[in-house]
Parts: sequence; structure tokens; C-alpha cells
Amino acid sequence: MRETRRNFLKVAAASAGTLTLAGCTSLSQQQWVVNILSEVENLTRRAQRLFAGSHALAPEFTKADIAPTFRANGTLNPSTDDYAAHVAKSFADWRIEVGGLVEKKLSLSMKDLQSFPPRTQITRHDCVEGWSCIGEWSGAPLNLILASAKPKPEARYVMFYCADPMGNPSSGNVPYYYESLDLLEAMHPQTLLAYQLNRAPLPVQNGAPVRLRAERQLGYKMAKYVQRIELVEDFGLINGGKGGYWEDLGYNWYAGI
Repeated sequence: MRETRRNFLKVAAASAGTLTLAGCTSLSQQQWVVNILSEVENLTRRAQRLFAGSHALAPEFTKADIAPTFRANGTLNPSTDDYAAHVAKSFADWRIEVGGLVEKKLSLSMKDLQSFPPRTQITRHDCVEGWSCIGEWSGAPLNLILASAKPKPEARYVMFYCADPMGNPSSGNVPYYYESLDLLEAMHPQTLLAYQLNRAPLPVQNGAPVRLRAERQLGYKMAKYVQRIELVEDFGLINGGKGGYWEDLGYNWYAGI
């Protein structure tokens, strides 16, 4: 049942993207269509958590299942001067700021991040484009980081802000990639800030030095090059108001599989 749903969601999402590219933008902008899609998304989220459980684990695999090369997708190198400087220093100065609706703001170096008890998991990455790839990820469980920051009672969502511009930075004001999870998904035991892929430091094309892994979600939710985390009550006034870069362009916010 889980595999059937995974495949259905990937095909449905890819089909939706194809329709938009094929000229159906006007239909997708009709309010009644938006309302229906939003309600279907909410029903899907509620159904998954009702039947699978809020902390049901995504499947994990064996070392024999690991792909020889983990496929990279999306941004392969942020190509900004700031990011290049970090690469030159092997990310020695990289920091992840944790703020927003928390009792204790954090500023974590890579060494700080690696001081949290790590989790290693061999999981399958399912892309909205229809392909999958299995890799071994190691990193800091996000629930431990959030526990250190102590979320305030009104916090409902976790925003992830990244170093990759979605366009040519020299051409002017371009958006940077961002994503979000609700607090329940962020606290899931398999949700990591991963800094290793297949027992080696995360490669640049896969999101070095740290990326989000949310194993029950489609790949576009797993933000790369994470620099800042912010807890919020509502993301309706952030950027396009839909909770993520691709969501602002029409993708579903909830991408559970």
C-alpha cells in the first residue's frame, strides 16, 4: 500500500507540473481549483497520519541497496562568492542559525552540529520527477536541535533557508531556496540535518555542508545548503506565502509519501 501511494504521488505531482508547463496555468489559477487541491492535500495529510501513525518510519534498506553514485538534482553548486569562500575553507566557518519562536536562539558551527548524537539511515529518495535513489545518510536528528532551542508553544512550522539562489545572482534580486515542515514532521526521528552521504562528507552537488533529510517526504522538501532555521506560527506572509520555493510556484506544500 505504501509503495502504491508513493508511485501515485510521484506520477500525480509530475503530471501536475507537466500540465502547468503545457499551458494550463490559467486553470491552476482558478480559485475553485486551488481550493479543491488544497482540501485534497489536507485530506491526504490527515489520512497518512491516521493510518500510518504520526511517527511511522519510512522504509530503511541495506548497504547492498545503496546506489554506486547518489543522483544529484536541482542546484548542483550555488555558485555565489560567499559559498565559494566556504568551499575553499572546507566549510570551517559555516553556521546554522536557529531562531524565531524559540526560547533559546542557536548558532551552530559544523563542529557543534556533529556534537549531537548522530543518526545513520539508509533510505530511498523519491523525486517528484519520477526517479528514486538509495543512499546512506548521517547527521544530527532535528528533534535534538529543536529541543535545545526550546520551541515556544505557538510554534507550528519550521522554515529552512538555504544558500542556493534560484537564478543568476548577478542579474539582480533573485529568490533563494527555502522550505518548511510542520513541527510534527520536523520532530520525526528520521528527520535529519545530514552532513554525510555514504560515510563521506556531503558533496557540493548533494547539498554540502548540510542538507535536510525528511524521509517521509518527496525530494523537493529536502532543502540543501541549509544556513538558517526559523520556527514560526504561520508562513502565509513569508515570500510567496505557500511555505516553500516550489510551493510558491504551484507544488503541494504537503509532499508525504
